[in-house]
Amino acid sequence: MRVDEWVRKQAPEAWKRVEIRESTKGKIVVDILHKIVWLWDGKEVEARRWHLVVRREIASPEEIQYSLSNADLATSTERLAFMQAKRYWVERPFQDAKTQCGMGEYQARGWFAWHHHMSMVLLAMLFMLEQRLQHHQDIPLLSCADVTTLLKSTLPKRGISEEEVLRQLEVRHKKRQNAIDAANRENSNPNTYGESLLSKAEL
Repeated sequence: MRVDEWVRKQAPEAWKRVEIRESTKGKIVVDILHKIVWLWDGKEVEARRWHLVVRREIASPEEIQYSLSNADLATSTERLAFMQAKRYWVERPFQDAKTQCGMGEYQARGWFAWHHHMSMVLLAMLFMLEQRLQHHQDIPLLSCADVTTLLKSTLPKRGISEEEVLRQLEVRHKKRQNAIDAANRENSNPNTYGESLLSKAEL
């Protein structure tokens, strides 16, 4: 049986609403279908048991992700949904490493040089993480891009003054905070999700 065909046959109440995690724009909430399934490729001696986890975005129900997990049979739907969403924490550092630390900006012809370059990138990422952790209480929105900007202003060959860098930093943080506040106001209305789903269902 095709998974997408099985999903289309499920009743609306079969989906379970799960809070994945907190984000800068409020809680990430999704709808989850969870089912124990058996898969057989026609070659192995017997079929294998898996958790099938289907994730549907509330704001965009047409966006559906399918995952299989070999987790313990007693693993809860909430835990599986949380594990499925871990991809964000893998991709986020790669994005920072590429945009702020030059992870992809190398012209090495051998593995030795490539390992040297990647070691420097990892050390730079570690430094940025330490700075964000160290200043989390005073500057909770500090990002890798902010650390890069601060370093450019304090290291030799300054482009702009330290005061100007701090002013730009404050402007960016105000914009981020405004976006977070706007998302929180939108999420504070408990009827938003229900009305959205109802209107889509009526169509």
